[in-house]
Amino acid sequence: MFSRLLILISVLCVSTVSNASLLERFQQWSVDHNIELPSVEDGRFMHMLANWRDNDHLIAETNAKNLSYTLGHNKFSAFNREEFRALMNFEYNSALIGAAEESKVVASGPISLDLTVPASVDWRSKGAVTPVKDQMACGSCWAFSTTGALEGAYAIKNANLVSFSEQQLVDCDYIRAGGTSLGCNGGDMSSAMDWIGKNNGLCTESAYPYVSGTTKTNGACQKSCSIVSGSDVSKPVAVTANSDSAMMTAIAQQPVSIAIEADQSSFQLYKSGVFTGSCGTNLDHGVLLVGYGSSSNGDYYILKNSWSTSWADGGYMYIGRGNDPATGKPYNGNKGQCGLLMQGVYPAL
Repeated sequence: MFSRLLILISVLCVSTVSNASLLERFQQWSVDHNIELPSVEDGRFMHMLANWRDNDHLIAETNAKNLSYTLGHNKFSAFNREEFRALMNFEYNSALIGAAEESKVVASGPISLDLTVPASVDWRSKGAVTPVKDQMACGSCWAFSTTGALEGAYAIKNANLVSFSEQQLVDCDYIRAGGTSLGCNGGDMSSAMDWIGKNNGLCTESAYPYVSGTTKTNGACQKSCSIVSGSDVSKPVAVTANSDSAMMTAIAQQPVSIAIEADQSSFQLYKSGVFTGSCGTNLDHGVLLVGYGSSSNGDYYILKNSWSTSWADGGYMYIGRGNDPATGKPYNGNKGQCGLLMQGVYPAL
């Protein structure tokens, strides 16, 4: 036991008192987030602890600046940035989501630009958003973003909130099954909405449950479940790119699927407040915007993620809208914080 402690102290390069506190908090974190730690003799233990320590420092340093947002520990705290990118298959998603051509979506639709949109919108309070889900160790964010948009559109039209199946998209909108996605290795929302249209709708989550988060791969396309009546997508509709007004107008009518860059450590560890941290436009993750509003920390969009309620504020991020406070100009030259204005799309039913 003594030799193990000496190894821990030498690797962490901190005092015995601080080290003991760090170890205790690391172990408590594993309990809080149901993380099974390897034995101390296993090299993975030291690697996880070192990553957790580095993220702990980043959290403390960032929060000491009293920014518009805070960071905090979550179930991803033992991953460094590169490992987190690999876990979420951001590289593959970047190739598919980021390279999605605008020709894949219909640029015209029922939405017309309206500068008199409400000051705030939150579809959660209107019964059009299902509970936060968890894609786990599968790069299926595109499927969760797509079902989220479909769930919103269906609930608004039918006054009935239904949880739709991501697994059906992962299995059936797969390139070897005649679809366009790579399953756990990425896809894009507009193509998934096209597939739903060709399939005349989607099954429910309960009828076709999600398992790829555990298996880490897609399965054979199952065709025994019943399609939900009225879930047929007539066409995916693009939101005019690089425009807050267009995005707010779209969100005022229904939740919107978007692509963002999510591979920053500050995004990985976001906890609360309006996220205004450094964030680029290399689109690598699909999420859902379910509203927008303003607070003392600034204007924001309400972003629903698919990383469980452990992440962020119960699975939601309040992400900067309008102008970047660091420059006084629109985020990323009108592309939005983390590129969120670049590829908005929603399903017309």
